[in-house]
Formats: sequence, structure tokens, C-alpha cells
Amino acid sequence: MLTLGSAKVLGRLHAPVVARALAAAPEASCLIASRFEQVGMDRTALGGQFWGVAGGRDGLVFDGANLMPLTGDAASMRVLADATGRRGRRCASILGPSDLVLPLWQSLEPRWGAAREVRARQPLLACTAPPAVDPDPFVRQAVLTDLEAYYPAAVAMFTEEVGVDPRWPDGGAAYRSRLAGLIGAGRSFARFEDGRVVFKAEIGAISHRAALIQGVWVAPDRRGSGLAAPGVAALVRHIRTLGRVPTLYVNDFNTAARATYRRIGFEQVGTFASVLF
Repeated sequence: MLTLGSAKVLGRLHAPVVARALAAAPEASCLIASRFEQVGMDRTALGGQFWGVAGGRDGLVFDGANLMPLTGDAASMRVLADATGRRGRRCASILGPSDLVLPLWQSLEPRWGAAREVRARQPLLACTAPPAVDPDPFVRQAVLTDLEAYYPAAVAMFTEEVGVDPRWPDGGAAYRSRLAGLIGAGRSFARFEDGRVVFKAEIGAISHRAALIQGVWVAPDRRGSGLAAPGVAALVRHIRTLGRVPTLYVNDFNTAARATYRRIGFEQVGTFASVLF
């Protein structure tokens, strides 16, 4: 019976192993690949570090603001949990393929204590063809002068989706700065009516091969009026002009959103899980 070795922090010499792992699953790894492709193994610029078993060949996780398993199996997740769990929890969530996240969390929970919520099944979707729904012509890229109107919509979306207020603990300064960065990068999209946002979504990450849509939100008083599908279709069209595959993940219990994405042309390519703290 083979025994896995210990997990170690990977350095610059392991960059080819990391690159191959990310390239093998472009939809699932977009969030990390988008950073790695720009800064390589620079831990400061990455905002975290890679841990690997057998130099990353038998198991790989990214340890940053979120703990994200990338490759391996249940056995390697136990080894990686032992290594990353020693210093106590620092991440806001564990996120990634469900067949890696759940065994990783099973080993970490006795050390870290209960999570606030575990979302065990989140279909990972990709749209590889032009959107089957006409894009909303009134959805546009937000600009920095839109920030004051965009900010309350983003706060409402985050609070509703994640279950915590993103303005804590600094009154929203860090979250506002993050939104300004997304807007400045041309990755925030919205439909404005009478000076307020009625639909919004963002490109949370963009790698050489994929782009991750996140933060999809419709104002409560406009839900059911047909804004969501054309709005997301506008992002799909934009992402495809960049030569990337549009991706997103959705809670399995959100049947309305899943139906909307299906209408647009998204198909399931994997299953994510999230452990929220």
C-alpha cells in the first residue's frame, strides 16, 4: 500500500507543475489561473501560496484569502489538510471541485470547528456557443463615476448571496476599493434606470482561456421582469469577444437561476462546493 509523503509549500521551481494543473481544468481553475498567469509563483503578488504533495504532482491547493484545492484525491486532501490546518484558519472560505473540497473540509473541521455554511453542490457551468438569448442592449460596462450608484447594489447582492455584510469591519472601505478596482478594469456591468442599478454582474476573474462571471443580481422590485437572462447574455457576448469561455457556478437549490443560465446556453462542466466561515 503506497503512502503519501508530506505536503510542502511550493516555490518557483514548481511553476511548470502548477501551470499544467491549471491548464488541465481551465473552467475550474480560472480564479487562480488569472493571478498565476500574471505573477507566477510570487507569493506576495498572488496573495497566498501553493501547497503540494510530491511537488504538486499528487495534490495541489492554493492557500490564500480562500483555500482552493486544485488537484488530487481524498488521500492527498488529508495530507494537505494536515499541513494547511496547523496554523489555524485564516481563509474566508474553502472553494473548488466538490470531490476535493469535501474531503479536505472533513479533515479540517475537527481542527477549525464548524463552518457557518457548507454548500456541497454548486454546478460549474460554461457557455461555449453564442448566447441563445438576445443580450440586453442597456447593460453596459460601469465607469468610476457610476460607483456611488453601483455600490449599494453590490452590497445588497453580497449580503444576500454570502450571508454577511461586506462593509464589516471597516465600514465598507475595503469593499468599495475592490469594486472601484473591478470597475476601473472594465469588469463590472450594469443596467441603470433613473440613476439606480436594476441589474449587475461582474467578471470576477479572467485567465487566458476562461472568464468567471460572479455577482449576478437583479433589484428585488424588478425580479421576474426578464432582466436576468438578457443581462447575463450581455456579459457572455463580451467575454466571447475577448476569446474566453464564460463560466460561473451556482447553488444547486437556486432553480430559477439555473433555468436562466440554461436558457442562455450554459452547460454543466463540473461541480463545485463551498465552505463558508
